[in-house]
Amino acid sequence: MESAVEVKNLCFTYPGVEDTPGVAVFNGLSLTVEEGDFVAVLGGNGSGKSTLAKHFNAILLPSGGTVWVCGLDTAKEENLIPIRRQVGMVFQNPDNQIVANVVEEDVAFGPENLGIPSGEIRQRVDSALENVGMYAYRLHAPHLLSGGQKQRVAIAGILAMAPRCVVLDEPTAMLDPKGRREVLDTVLRLNREQGITVILITHHMDEAAKAKRVVVLDHGRIAAQGTPKEVFAQVELLHSLGLAAPETVELCSALNRQGFSLPLDRLDAQSCAQAIFDAISGEEKT
Repeated sequence: MESAVEVKNLCFTYPGVEDTPGVAVFNGLSLTVEEGDFVAVLGGNGSGKSTLAKHFNAILLPSGGTVWVCGLDTAKEENLIPIRRQVGMVFQNPDNQIVANVVEEDVAFGPENLGIPSGEIRQRVDSALENVGMYAYRLHAPHLLSGGQKQRVAIAGILAMAPRCVVLDEPTAMLDPKGRREVLDTVLRLNREQGITVILITHHMDEAAKAKRVVVLDHGRIAAQGTPKEVFAQVELLHSLGLAAPETVELCSALNRQGFSLPLDRLDAQSCAQAIFDAISGEEKT
């Protein structure tokens, strides 16, 4: 399978101010994201999550090592525009990405800047808004929308540029639970139905549990990676990094400390409840 993103021995240091030394974030990080994958990146504050995300569409460039995006080296200046056509970025605050006074005009902004013909822009805008469930709001003013709706419009603006990969840097951090569900459902559908590669930077464990693969960063290194079940079963490791597992895993772990022997791979409430029921039933029979 072709790689959407390949990071090899990445080094990056933020430059210091005046006489202060720079701040090293990565020192030899390697990571591969396959085409069509859905990867969630977790980590505490200062772990390097957002810095890594900005390397995926050449907002930041390596101090050492290489980053390839869709086969293009981000360090080569001539690759900058092609990379940004392939990789769309969605940030925390949707208000910072909305530039027009009408939803459909905002979604059209990106394709217009790429020089796409007007007829094709119309098709792309309508298709993108339908894909995120916002077509009915195409003539609305963005500032009147809810946070979740604004973020879906921001995602539509990225989709209208027809990227192969979407990087979302904590896109639900400023949203209420309803808005979070709206955005996550949209992202899941795009990955599942259209095969768009998704890289989700998040601090919500329930969001990361929906991904195909989870990568945990700690001080610029990969502390754990694997399927959500594999990573979240490492409860003690997560705790040592200042992170928590999903609530269902935390519950099973707490019960195990009280003498139970429950699996730590139950990521949804129903399977967690079933595991607890089976454990209690088995004890009653003995």
